[in-house]
Amino acid sequence: MLSLGFGLAAAFAWAVHDLMVRRLTQAGAMLPMLMTVLAAGSAALLVPALLSGGWDRMGGTAWGWAMAAGLAYVFGSGGLYQALSRAPVRIVAPVLGSFPMLSLGIAAAQGRGVSALEWGAVAAIVAGIAIVALTGRDSHSGSLRGSLVMALLWAIAGAVGFAATFAMGQEAARLGAVLPAMIVTRITALAGVLLLCLAFRSWRPAPGALPVLLGMGLLDAMALGLVTASATLPHPEYAAVASALFGVLTILLAWRVLGERVAPVQWLGIITVFGGIAVLAAQG
Repeated sequence: MLSLGFGLAAAFAWAVHDLMVRRLTQAGAMLPMLMTVLAAGSAALLVPALLSGGWDRMGGTAWGWAMAAGLAYVFGSGGLYQALSRAPVRIVAPVLGSFPMLSLGIAAAQGRGVSALEWGAVAAIVAGIAIVALTGRDSHSGSLRGSLVMALLWAIAGAVGFAATFAMGQEAARLGAVLPAMIVTRITALAGVLLLCLAFRSWRPAPGALPVLLGMGLLDAMALGLVTASATLPHPEYAAVASALFGVLTILLAWRVLGERVAPVQWLGIITVFGGIAVLAAQG
């Protein structure tokens, strides 16, 4: 149950983060924004990670998994930012939200028992996300930029990257310690983005965006930290599953904060999603 709570809290943080991503990527370059977000999150985690202890448990294998998670996070975040910059949320959110299937698949490959009921619950969650996103009428989402196929491919890259990040980050935390694994993951991701900024000579975020980007960094660090910390809890894969609610929560936030309309069929999708979460809670 606690793993689900961690995942739901992560989903809310990412929902707020993604509202900001959708807005900012319409007017600025992706790499400087991602660099600033990762730098802010790393700075927030650095002192707690250094003081937390547990570094003696971070053997070579734990370091390797944490660094691999950081590289996967660059891949996933790049897919997220590119997808949201190219297409409305209702188009790319179902694809981005499909990573729970991959997360449970990874858990099964690692030898954890995954029942048919659990697979059905995850299918309901993904189906609910798809209903909400595909039936949305978000008048503020903007027009499609470039090829729809490219937007969907970037969204697939984001889903794969996040599923890999969660699995490898949790393995690093299980073999070592939570906060050390988290900071190694984030610094690795930051180093990867810095190299890309250097290669493409892209450094400056959009004018006036720095305060928002710093807030996004804190939200992103908190969300990833919650999912990673669930490695020490029963059913850590549930945190990754529940965090996929970010797509639905983004639409809910837009409805409450921005006054955007939610159609009746979208409410059906939202009920379906929370029904899937309830099934997972009962199984946990």
